[in-house]
Amino acid sequence: MAEKVLNKLLRYVVVDTQSDETQETTPSTTKQFDLAKILVAELQQLGIKDASVDEHCYIYATIPSNVPDKNIPTIGFLAHLDTSPDSPGKDVKPQVIENYQGGDIVLPADKNVVIRMNENPALQNCIGHTIVHTDGTTLLGSDDKSGVAAIMSMAETLINSPEIKHGDIRICFTPDEEIGRGTQCINLEKLGCAYAYTIDGDMPGELNKETFSADGATITITGRDIHPGSAKDIMINAGRVMGDIIARLPKDMAPETTEGYQPFIHPTSCSGNVLNAKINFILRDFKTEGLAKLKQILENVIAEVQTMYPKAKIELETKVQYRNMNDNLEKQPRGLDYLWEASERAGVKPFWKPIRGGTDGSRLTEMGLPTPNIYTGGQNFHSRTEWVSINALEKSVETIIHLVQIWAEKS
Repeated sequence: MAEKVLNKLLRYVVVDTQSDETQETTPSTTKQFDLAKILVAELQQLGIKDASVDEHCYIYATIPSNVPDKNIPTIGFLAHLDTSPDSPGKDVKPQVIENYQGGDIVLPADKNVVIRMNENPALQNCIGHTIVHTDGTTLLGSDDKSGVAAIMSMAETLINSPEIKHGDIRICFTPDEEIGRGTQCINLEKLGCAYAYTIDGDMPGELNKETFSADGATITITGRDIHPGSAKDIMINAGRVMGDIIARLPKDMAPETTEGYQPFIHPTSCSGNVLNAKINFILRDFKTEGLAKLKQILENVIAEVQTMYPKAKIELETKVQYRNMNDNLEKQPRGLDYLWEASERAGVKPFWKPIRGGTDGSRLTEMGLPTPNIYTGGQNFHSRTEWVSINALEKSVETIIHLVQIWAEKS
């Protein structure tokens, strides 16, 4: 199994599938179809006849039930095709370390990029594992091509092992998850699941049923421009207003100063000149009602700065992004209980950990399809120091194979 999932991962990560938040189309980049076509061909070669990709780059496929009982719920497994635009993603050159023996990993193409053990405590649990990382010039794309490889390995195993009993299984690969649009054009009717799981997580044992609730916020500032030589008492510098707003954000509510269940306000981008300026934010809190408090903090900052620049126009707009999936998952605990048991059968010690972010499962659960998240063994996502343990990824495959059996046994 380890060799199988390794070969798939190495084949997938070299395909450039970065998404692009500046584009409004779905998919945001047509190159995501390059991997989609490869996956559809592989699924069809396995004998999965209905495997197809639609015009929005969503792949749908079915592994038919091999038991006569038609009362087994259809379950689904999802992973996303795209990789993050945060780091270079073209010309990925994966590096394989067999039988990792510990220590820092200096990346070959840029000796200044180092995967350090003191920054990666999970490495201590990966002694003897096969590790895949980059050459130091790009991200790896384990997020989420590890999830894709795990699902494809599951499909191959189930097709070739009819003794493993399961109900109908739906596979779905989505575009644009990394820019928050992974479910924008998904067809839930076509997906046709009663319950689903995303394969897009951390080290073995870590299971996710909680995410942040998330809003976006934008502050726009309109000033007044004039030649600086005659600006006294006339110019209103929107860029200066922007700086004073950022300076007053609570420093103990930033991503870099918070952890666990603590909320944050994060200015993700700023742009502007004398006349116009804009700040984009993401607001995050595990309690959905807490988002209103974060908005109030921004309103209070704006009110304070407004007194300093009474002639400036400062406007705040917020937009719903996604909600904590635990709000609805706890109402349907069966799928969570089965996931816990599947992890134990795979030989790992499961535990629930909140995601300080979101997944496609956040939106899917909100849309009515309960979708917790399962580990893949990856670390340092979105960066040139991204790496994954193939032994850990193998546990992901084992877990989801046990999971389909449990759904069949207990239904």
